[in-house]
Amino acid sequence: MTIQGRSPASSTPTSTVGRGRAARTVDPARVSGAWSDASISVRLGDSLTLYEEWDTPTVIVSDGGYGVLGFEGDTTDHLGLPDWYEPHIAAWSRRATPRTTLWFWNSEVGWAAVHPVLEAHGWRYVNANIWNKGKGHIAGNVNTSRIRRFPVVSEMCVQYVFEARLDGLVLKEWLLREWKRTGLPLRKANEACGVADAAVRKYLDQGHLWYFPPPDMFVKMQAYANRHGEPSGRPYLSIDGERPGTAEQWAALRAKFDCPHGFTNVWDRPALRGKERYKVNGESGKAVHLNQKPLDLVSMLVEASSDEGDVVWEPFGGLFTACLAARSIHRRGFGGEIDPTYFHHGVRRLREAGSQLPLA
Repeated sequence: MTIQGRSPASSTPTSTVGRGRAARTVDPARVSGAWSDASISVRLGDSLTLYEEWDTPTVIVSDGGYGVLGFEGDTTDHLGLPDWYEPHIAAWSRRATPRTTLWFWNSEVGWAAVHPVLEAHGWRYVNANIWNKGKGHIAGNVNTSRIRRFPVVSEMCVQYVFEARLDGLVLKEWLLREWKRTGLPLRKANEACGVADAAVRKYLDQGHLWYFPPPDMFVKMQAYANRHGEPSGRPYLSIDGERPGTAEQWAALRAKFDCPHGFTNVWDRPALRGKERYKVNGESGKAVHLNQKPLDLVSMLVEASSDEGDVVWEPFGGLFTACLAARSIHRRGFGGEIDPTYFHHGVRRLREAGSQLPLA
């Protein structure tokens, strides 16, 4: 797939030689290739080979390449990120449903580089969130007399949903097409919904005023259309093409989200320190993974965009923070990690956390 605005692939691939890791490398022969419990299943290997084995995702937490040589396989800069991510994004799109939310972690320029690829594969941008680590993150590490930019203390976590389509049309286009098929005037949609003008002004609008009809309003429109519309065109507003759509079918065409009270799109949360940072015993407190995310933030994202029993994917597992979050709030997690050392320590972390769970 060629994405508009991207230059053709260079004959010389972007370097992906990592800058090493803080933790001592683990002998791959000592690493088991898989681990699971009642809630989590993680595998050692490229997630591209694992996606088809995982259950359908409600949430995908992506924390992969940033273009900063953060690990063996990361790119040297953001220019290589679109090609790095595209096979994964294509695979996510094949397995996603309109209920699926993607949380895409990256740097500002890394996200900007990958955004066109996400859109091209059917992911609709919802919101950009900023993890503000605060000035303590750079204290003592920045020479302000020499630096040529403002110090960076943030990361991006961008929310996408998989765009629902019916007959190849986005929902607002499909709703208008279906209503026009009935032969009824548009204003009759207001009568169907029992409103003055909201149905035409919001539910059938084709611009920025369009609003996803609540399931009960969709059912009212569907019932009115099938009762009063041209008999030859029935069923109208059918999700499956065979029978009139139901409230449950319509609700399933929208991603889940329940906004937690008191949060905005700027998360003032210090960088991981002390006991929060997962470390290797006996190695002078060295952190295992420099890109480890706060469990509380990841848990918030998963909880806001899923229900108990739903499935969470973590394609670039690292220390499997998203899988750990999934288990702690009664979701099911599937994760992959290609690096044997990170996988070894990630499984160790899952086991240790599991031993601390309260008995049922």
